Parts: sequence; C-alpha cells; structure tokens
Amino acid sequence: MQSEKNILHFSPVPLYTQIKEVLRNRILNGTYQCHDQMPSESELTKIFGVSRITVRQALDHLQKEGLIFKIHGKGTYVSKPKVFQNLGKLQGFGEAMSGMGYEIVSELIDQKVIPADKTVSLKLNVNKDELVYEIRRVRYLNRSPLSLDVTYIPKAIGERLVKEDLAHRDIFLILENDYGYSLGQADLQIESILADDVLAELLHVDAGAPILRIERLTFTTNNQPLDFEYLYYRGDAIQYRLRIERGPI
Repeated sequence: MQSEKNILHFSPVPLYTQIKEVLRNRILNGTYQCHDQMPSESELTKIFGVSRITVRQALDHLQKEGLIFKIHGKGTYVSKPKVFQNLGKLQGFGEAMSGMGYEIVSELIDQKVIPADKTVSLKLNVNKDELVYEIRRVRYLNRSPLSLDVTYIPKAIGERLVKEDLAHRDIFLILENDYGYSLGQADLQIESILADDVLAELLHVDAGAPILRIERLTFTTNNQPLDFEYLYYRGDAIQYRLRIERGPI
C-alpha cells in the first residue's frame, strides 16, 4: 500500500472509483475474508490520502454491490459475496465472471452419449431417441461450488467438445472461437426449486435449500438450436440483473 497515494492521485480515474476497485479486489481475492471488519473510514482516509467523503463514496458503491454491510455503531464488514450476471448479454458464466475478476474452474462430473428424451429432442430439433451428448459440470467460483451445469448438444459436436479442456474453458467460447459457430440469441426460463440430495452434495448446501434453475436454449445467428442446458445455481450466491424499457402503450 506504500505507493497507493501517488498512484491514485496521478490517475485520471475518479479517486472513489480507484479505491472501490482496490477494496473490491481485496475482498474477491480473500485479503478481506467473509465477515471480517473492514478498516474504518478514518483509517482508509489515511491509507489512501483522500477525504472521508471520497472514502464514503467508495464504500457506498461496494455496499450496493453486496460486498460489504454496515452495522450502526460497530463498523463495516465483508459480506458473503453474491455475484451477479447481466442477462442483457448472451455470455457463458465463466466468460462473464472472469471479466469481473473472479476465478472460475469447472469439475467435469460426467460426459456421455444418451438418447434424446422428448424435451431435449424438441429443444435441439432432433428426433426422439436420437443420440446426443450430455455433459455435467460443477462450476466453482473462487474455489467454492456455485452451480451444476447440465449441457445437451448434438452428437457430432459433442464428440469434439468432450476432448476439450472443459475444466477451464467456456463451451460458448469453444463453439465460437474453435468451431466457427456464430451464437445469436438464447431463450431462458428461470424458476426456483429446492435442492435434492444430489444437488445438496455437489453444491455443498442442505437438502431443501433454495436453488435457482435456469433452462437455456442457445441458437446460432441463423436461428438453429445448438446448445440446451439446465443450470442449477445456489440461491444464496448469485443474482441476475436486467434493464428493461417501457415501450409505447
């Protein structure tokens, strides 16, 4: 921290934004652990060489992100981080989270060829019982399990995909960058369910805990279905954000 004052004051970026990012990174990388007490406003003014108002602006933004919480008369504490993803843009989870500074790793649970059931056949526009690939992965955010992703994909594509490094690469990026598919749009359906024994074990939650289930069907730019998924997220660890506009009445 010895050079922070100079770095901050010589940067064109607003001071409160820089302080917010420094503190945010320390929360995400574990320097400040969950439920740790943060330095006080007066301590932060000395560390960064700025006014209390500037520090307060930075802390207010971190609180809006859900990274910290304040207890009147006691101070500011690190929240259990709840990550968010913007639904206004079609992105793989790893792609979205890596861009926000999180460490994302996947554990491949299973990959196999199965006959398409009625739902999968309708979504991928294949015949019922036609062979497709099913890929199951647990996604880890900063080394904690966050989701179970169950992906269904046509057999010809799946045969190539299962040979890839699915522990560290997003399927979307592989499809686009390696296989030349142009992704266009996706249909999403979101609902709340309760964790069964399998989800509880994989995601380290109690059976019956709230789970956010997303059904996502992704299309190419020429409107061909390409990737169908069930995404099961811990209800205590993620939120989705979307900006909508009010159209003409």
